[in-house]
Amino acid sequence: MSRTAEITLEYQNIIPAPPVQPQELYKAACSNDAVTIDSWANIWVDNITANRVAVGGDFATQGVGKLFGQLQHKTCILAGSGPSLKVNGGQLKDRGGVPLISCLHNFHFFEDRGVKPDFYVSLDAGAIVMEEIAEGGALTEAEYWDKTRDHTLVAYIGSHPDLVKKWQGKLYFFNAGMPHGETKIKADAAAGFQTMLGTGGNVLGACLYLAKGILGCAAVAFVGADFAFDYKNRFHGWESKYDANLGQVIRVTDIYGIKVNTWKSYNNFKCWFEYIACTVPGSYFNCTEGGTLGAHPDGNIAQFKYLDLKDFIDMATMNEHLRAQCENPAENHKIMLF
Repeated sequence: MSRTAEITLEYQNIIPAPPVQPQELYKAACSNDAVTIDSWANIWVDNITANRVAVGGDFATQGVGKLFGQLQHKTCILAGSGPSLKVNGGQLKDRGGVPLISCLHNFHFFEDRGVKPDFYVSLDAGAIVMEEIAEGGALTEAEYWDKTRDHTLVAYIGSHPDLVKKWQGKLYFFNAGMPHGETKIKADAAAGFQTMLGTGGNVLGACLYLAKGILGCAAVAFVGADFAFDYKNRFHGWESKYDANLGQVIRVTDIYGIKVNTWKSYNNFKCWFEYIACTVPGSYFNCTEGGTLGAHPDGNIAQFKYLDLKDFIDMATMNEHLRAQCENPAENHKIMLF
């Protein structure tokens, strides 16, 4: 007879700051930028040109700036597409009204579970974004595209033109600054549209900038922000093409002190978020329940607060326990929060 042991994972101890200066984190985050920009610059220009035509010549008519202040002073949840979503992603369906901003990669995953984000965000310029709308989902690709009519997408002006054509819901655009090559991209295609989102080179970074810089959120909680494979070397919360061949990986420490595999590029993304948490005022919660965000061999950095997602939602919606008492004050509810 076999018996499976249950292991309770504990968050690492808290350390006051990363073991390197914030500028070193930023330097690491940008270490692959030149290769990326050199590889994609012409594709971005072509996509921007095509998308500008599709919107009638002026991105500002659907600019992300039209959303300014819509979540002013609120707390929101930002959803990456890491493997931990398989564990806690379903909890986002009943989140008590807490706003949710998600990477577009999660579209099929959330649709299958009845999770309705307030905004989806897309940064990718390649055709892979079209495949991922349904990869690992229960429905057909056509059925998922039909469901986009009920959602709002915030997309980079250099997104794949087919995404712009197929999206049926509300659509807003943003531009993204480039460390170099920016003049050519602006001159050839952007046509003066300079409503920027900082991204750190990744779509969850765009979600963060949208939340704090445009919508006005005061505090943010990350889910699915693994920046690493899980213990079974899965990359997403669903079966994906990346699981079959990890390629060249590095070993890093996760928030429980366990070594996991990741790609250098994703570890660079993690460094960017840690740089932001160290330098940009705000409250940052890591509710991923896995992954490497904030984790170092000596412990988890204090710039993030580490909570299970359920506990965060309970904290953000605490007053809901008193709703019935407030709406029916004559009844004896006998409920006190503290």
